[in-house]
Amino acid sequence: SFKQKVLNVVKAIPKGKTMTYGEVAGRAGHPRATRAVGAIMRTNEDKNIPCHRIVAKNGLGGYNGLRGRKETLLREEGAIK
Repeated sequence: SFKQKVLNVVKAIPKGKTMTYGEVAGRAGHPRATRAVGAIMRTNEDKNIPCHRIVAKNGLGGYNGLRGRKETLLREEGAIK
């Protein structure tokens, strides 16, 4: 399913790296499905899925309502300064 493809793409994002929602959608085979990627990540409860590594093309984007936490995690991983 598309959801499983998205989760597999996100699992493969290495520590210290990020991808945009559009890049994830494209790698999952549906480059125009950026909102669907966001919806999948909003409902993700699997701690093994590093959903904080997905960013908006114009900034960090959301993180289940915890934008500050997303920024902290990315700083700790060296993805942003």
